[in-house]
Parts: sequence; structure tokens; C-alpha cells
Amino acid sequence: MNLASTIRLITLAAIWGGSFLFIRIGAPVLGPVILIEYRVGLAAVFLAIMAAFLHKPLNARQHWRHYLMLGIFNGALPFLLFGFAGQTLSASAMSILNATSPIWGAVIGAVWSRHALNGRTVLGLGLGIIGVGLVVGVDHLSAQRDAGIAIAAALLAAFSYGIATTYAKTAKSVDSFSNAHGSMWAAMLVIAPAVPFAPVSASPGAGVMLAVVALGIVCSGIAFLLYFRLIRDIGATSALTVTFLIPVFGMLWGNLFLGEVITWGMIAGSGIVIAGTALVTGFNPVALLPRRAAGNA
Repeated sequence: MNLASTIRLITLAAIWGGSFLFIRIGAPVLGPVILIEYRVGLAAVFLAIMAAFLHKPLNARQHWRHYLMLGIFNGALPFLLFGFAGQTLSASAMSILNATSPIWGAVIGAVWSRHALNGRTVLGLGLGIIGVGLVVGVDHLSAQRDAGIAIAAALLAAFSYGIATTYAKTAKSVDSFSNAHGSMWAAMLVIAPAVPFAPVSASPGAGVMLAVVALGIVCSGIAFLLYFRLIRDIGATSALTVTFLIPVFGMLWGNLFLGEVITWGMIAGSGIVIAGTALVTGFNPVALLPRRAAGNA
């Protein structure tokens, strides 16, 4: 991986780590439905503008079923579940729970293809469970009432990402930009019927609205553009290494902006989750190191 791709990867991890900060800010005020409808709506409009600029047709009539599947399992469902969890859990805990997505993807893929899980995957799954248990045990917000439901929601969101990953591997070929663009419109349409019935707990202030805009345009629209550039430059497998960096930034932003306490238990738990994910995905940390240009000593 060259230096430019490494910088893009770290930037993407910082942005996606920040999404849990913005969810934590917005969800207690707007509720998950309104917050996520704003998120996917802003992302859809931003990507539509970029599609017009890049001359990328959506071909919605041809691919609407495909976009709907991605919109549900890679957008509406996990976003809503994290929005629900964000009313209770810390940004740090959510970012760590999100890191289990590749583990669920491997398990779902094995079931889908009817292949037995190998020893490495089973070990990775076990480490993921231990890491999650440790994180939940040391996060003071997890001791609150109804925190168990919030934790289950966050894990179910990660599971949903695993479904989307498995589906995408077997689905018809559609370019990555169109997948993001179409799925955001699909997610917006799926969530829209629930909006009139969604309560808002308080009037959002400027800080909350800024978090909403950042969540939609930066953490969804711009982040997708960065992600697809990485896929083009280094391939999908290497681009997925962003998963290992997101908890680092999730904990950092939560600590800096929300005063969340980072304990050694949380660091250890996130490390165990990442180790489990690395086992499942075959991650090689050397892949993150910048390569020297050819001919340089």
C-alpha cells in the first residue's frame, strides 16, 4: 500500500470512527428514526450531486431490487440499530461492537455456502465474544437500565453488515459508487413511512444539527467516496482493513468531545475483538505500511 492510500485509509477510519460520536450526540435528542432519515437523505442528495458531476447514471429501474437489499441491510437497518443503541451506549463501545462485523460476515458466509467453519474462524469468533464481553463489562454506560437491549441492537447492526457483505459477494455486478448512491435512496424510502410516528425528545440545537449534517455528508457521502477510491486503488480486501482502525478513533473522539473515559479494560477488549477479526479475515498488519517507491533504497 502506498503512502497516499495509507493516508486515505486512516482518514476514512477517522471519519467512520466519528460517526459514532455524532450518533451519540444526535440520537438522544432526535431519536433513531429522525436522525437516520436525515443521515441517509443527506447522503443520497450529496451522492446524487456527485453522480451528476461524474456522469454516473443510477439505472434504478434495472437495479432497484439490488439497491433495496443493500439499502436495508447495509443502510437502514444497521443505521437505525446503532441510532437506537446510541441513546444509551457510549461512542467508544459502539465503535468496538461495530468491529465484529467481519466476524459475523464470515459466519454468515459459511452458513450460506454450507461450508464448515475452520479452526481459525472459530477461534476468531471466540475471541470476538470474549472481547465484547470485556468491553460491555467495563463500560459504565452498559450498566444502565435497558443497556442490554442497546448492546444487542449494536451487535445486530454488525450482524446486518455481515448479511450485506455476504449478499454483495453473490449479487450481480454493479459499480461501487452506484451501490452507495442507490442504497442511500433505498434506505431513505424504507425509513420514510416511520418518520411521522417517530417522537423527538427535545428541540435540536445547533450542535445537534451540525452533528446530523456531519453524519450524513461527511460520514456517509464523503466516506463512501474515499472507500470506493481505496477499493479501486488497493482492492476490496485491503480496504476492509479500515475496520481495525475505527475503534481507535471511536474511543479517541468519544474521549475528546464527550469526555468518555477510556479504560484499560476497553483497550484490552477492543484489542481482543480486533485480534478475533484479524484471524477471521486473514488480516496482515504489514499491508497498512506504506511501500517505498520502486528504485528507492
